[in-house]
Amino acid sequence: MIAKRNNPAVNRHGLTFWVQWFCAVSLVSILLCYLAIDQFGMVSTQYRMLIVVTIFASVPAYMLAHVYHKRHGYFAGLGHLLIGWATLLTGLFVIAHLSNSSNLFSPSILLKWATLGFVVQAVAYLPMRYFANLHSSKLRVGRTSAILGTGATAYDLAKRLAASGRVPLLGMLSSQPDTESADPRFPVLGDLSTLREQVEKHNIKRVYIALSLNEVPSIEALYLTLLDLSVDVVWIPDFGGMPLLNQSISEIEQLPAIYLNETPFSSHPAAVFTKDLMDRAIATLAILALSPIFLAAAIAVKRSSPGPVLFLQPRHGWNGEVIHVMKFRSMRMHEDDTVVKQATREDPRVTPAGRILRKTSIDELPQLFNVLRGEMSLVGPRPHAVTHNDYYSDKILAYMARHRIKPGITGLAQVNGHRGETETIEKMQQRVEQDLAYINSWSLWLDIKILFRTPFALFSRDVY
Repeated sequence: MIAKRNNPAVNRHGLTFWVQWFCAVSLVSILLCYLAIDQFGMVSTQYRMLIVVTIFASVPAYMLAHVYHKRHGYFAGLGHLLIGWATLLTGLFVIAHLSNSSNLFSPSILLKWATLGFVVQAVAYLPMRYFANLHSSKLRVGRTSAILGTGATAYDLAKRLAASGRVPLLGMLSSQPDTESADPRFPVLGDLSTLREQVEKHNIKRVYIALSLNEVPSIEALYLTLLDLSVDVVWIPDFGGMPLLNQSISEIEQLPAIYLNETPFSSHPAAVFTKDLMDRAIATLAILALSPIFLAAAIAVKRSSPGPVLFLQPRHGWNGEVIHVMKFRSMRMHEDDTVVKQATREDPRVTPAGRILRKTSIDELPQLFNVLRGEMSLVGPRPHAVTHNDYYSDKILAYMARHRIKPGITGLAQVNGHRGETETIEKMQQRVEQDLAYINSWSLWLDIKILFRTPFALFSRDVY
């Protein structure tokens, strides 16, 4: 039996999250009481119940939106706060609607509360952020650290720790004697045989073990030495360049477990449910709003050349399952090629109407129905033709790992300029790297940012 996996959102937020959350819900609760007293002269039962529900519902809503994440900048933090507050209000609206209690509340009070509630939280966010950072910095005072190892992972860790400014890093210890540092900022203090001496000499309080996998047998002896010295020990495994996907650490029956490759759909179940809900809602609204464009495109395709309006192509979806992606037909009818052949500039197969549809990405709009069917998402790696996958899977490292999440109509690769023909392996590799980066850093906030950036990326010169 596998124990319930730790929620990454919870892991990233410790005491500072709960303190800031407590301040925020206190402010919005006081605000609601003030608005109720101002209008009715008292806080009636329904408003007291609203405060209670708000307190409990705000926890998953704010965790889901990664509110008060310590790594966020100020403006990014405000963006996450807005998403969390909007998620909370949406949840409260649904609860009120399902319980038939929405008519018990004054619309003017709720409107003021929704607006001013975010304002007071935004105003309080800056001082709360300052004191949270001050608290964290006090905890770090005097925690001198060192890294065991001089491989690529060790230096990558050293650079990240130095950039964060959170950890006073003294230097590194090498597994080989007489090793020189590859970076003058991080001196090599000695080899591993001098570990006890270095810890006692420099009063080191935390040690990061970043040795390669072939050096694992020596870790036990090192750990026992550090255990005697009352030093914090953190193990950063060096996987030697292995491509990891959505990696994380959890427990299986109280045993530490490292997840090397896992779909975000498993590690963020609540967020995935919200993503699916958002996909279907936006897809439905988009189909209704864009119905005139659907009709005009269908007429243009029908008049441009003989054949069906829609083109159904088998492509790999989530976990490699074959789905049939819908597009407005932009090419003349032709036999399927046995070799990979993408559309090129002045491609004779593309009709005049199809060229416009492809240039504006209108040909992709029928994929909104794929989203409604649950086969695709609004945001995700673009689904490639099955023949393309067969061609590239043995030429690009971790190519098929891009299928660990639902394919999307738009994606991180597309908004970063990787659209259209990929005439070289290098171009396809760049697109795949963007897809894997999206999977590794996936969040609802990232999806929203990609959706907002998509209109600006539509008119790419590389789409034929």
